[in-house]
Amino acid sequence: MTSPSFELQIAIVERLKVDAHVAACVAGRVYDDVPSEADRIDDTGAAWPYISMGPSDELSDDVDCIDGFEITFQIDCWSREVGFPQVRALADAARRALTGSDLALTDNALVLLRHRITRLMRDPDGKTSHAAMTFTAIVEQP
Repeated sequence: MTSPSFELQIAIVERLKVDAHVAACVAGRVYDDVPSEADRIDDTGAAWPYISMGPSDELSDDVDCIDGFEITFQIDCWSREVGFPQVRALADAARRALTGSDLALTDNALVLLRHRITRLMRDPDGKTSHAAMTFTAIVEQP
């Protein structure tokens, strides 16, 4: 039996990698553990932009005869282009990819996936734009 949060993360990463709009922005650069910048550079010399998995938490939300979980997770979008347009477009593509269709889970059942908030900021290095997106999912475990 796969943990609900682990199975959800696998489905999220897979969806972000195969979605055409996200792929057009990041060319498959979706990471759980972000490689060093040198290791991230692909054959075109591009290391930016990319998406990474951020922090998450899992709260038990049991009801009669159902083991349920409310899972909150963050997805981070990163860009080095000047200003926020590229990171905004990437965040929008990621949000649409995740909320626009059902994610299939094999061992557990995804009941709800909802985008909560997207926060945009300039990172302290002064050159990186960052979108931190928070989602909430309700998952039932058999």
